[in-house]
Amino acid sequence: MKIVVLAGGLSPEREVSLTSGSLIANALIENGHRVLLLDVYEGIRALPEEIDSLFCSKPIPVHRVSDRVPDLDAIRTASGNGDALIGANVLALCAAADRVFIALHGSMGENGQLQATLDTHGISYTGSGYVGSLLAMDKEISKQLFVAAGVPTPTWVTLKVRSGEREIPDAIGLPCVVKPCDCGSSVGVSIVETAEELASALDEAARWCDRVIVEKKIVGRELTVGILHGETLPAVEIIPKEGFYDYRNKYQGTTEEVCPAQISESVAKEAARLTRLGFDALHLGEYARFDFLLDAEERLWCLEANSLPGMTPTSLLPMAAAAAGISYRALCESIVKGDRN
Repeated sequence: MKIVVLAGGLSPEREVSLTSGSLIANALIENGHRVLLLDVYEGIRALPEEIDSLFCSKPIPVHRVSDRVPDLDAIRTASGNGDALIGANVLALCAAADRVFIALHGSMGENGQLQATLDTHGISYTGSGYVGSLLAMDKEISKQLFVAAGVPTPTWVTLKVRSGEREIPDAIGLPCVVKPCDCGSSVGVSIVETAEELASALDEAARWCDRVIVEKKIVGRELTVGILHGETLPAVEIIPKEGFYDYRNKYQGTTEEVCPAQISESVAKEAARLTRLGFDALHLGEYARFDFLLDAEERLWCLEANSLPGMTPTSLLPMAAAAAGISYRALCESIVKGDRN
């Protein structure tokens, strides 16, 4: 197959995506496919006469994630693309492929905009469709759907911080967790203990999104459960060496992951059940990952869904797949050949 792997983009998770994309591309090349790793934001301005020559079968360099969120303004300036989210000739190159593997994280790669655009051009792609992508990316909507489906999620309030909304109800109180409504990779997330910390946390989250989620802090073990073609994978426990599972701890090897998680059979079954409930409630397709907290009374609380889980060396879906006997190459092959709902 000829496969375009779409990565990069104008998103705080750009570097994570480029790392995922380069690894996916190499796995697919090893599987015998011809692959083009394409930055959806940069595009390719000058195409050769033979577009097929851009699809390669030789390994490509692997991108490495730094410990800092990328400077998007500097990227805009350097590229000259401004706020255009899809770069030159991207859609033409996607149309020339047999399949597009979406390796984007955050922004229009996960909120349904890209999926809707590819749909209108009749281009086949991996992962969830535009509806599921939108529902999962918007934390306010996804939490509302979790409640309706019977998936426990921490009590929350949504604030439009840029419009002056900053008060949190007593039902949440302190400590609490503050996060942008539509970012991933823990970008803009803060654990708040005091009123003074709350003010700065709201400002930080509002840098990334006008709507800010403030939710009751649940103390417990961090678990995540992947789902692939309707089948749940072994749960992973996440144990940061310090602090919480933020952007740095996610990608700099400062977190211990245990897979399968050392949890009781009843908790494992309940986590799988809630994952399937959430997957259906959000109309997701092919694969996803759900994040939970397990409190002292062994109650599970769903924090969020990830419609395009990371595929970096430290990412959790590949780890869970490996525990189920699915190699990284086999995982990529399964996704690229899967049927999207």
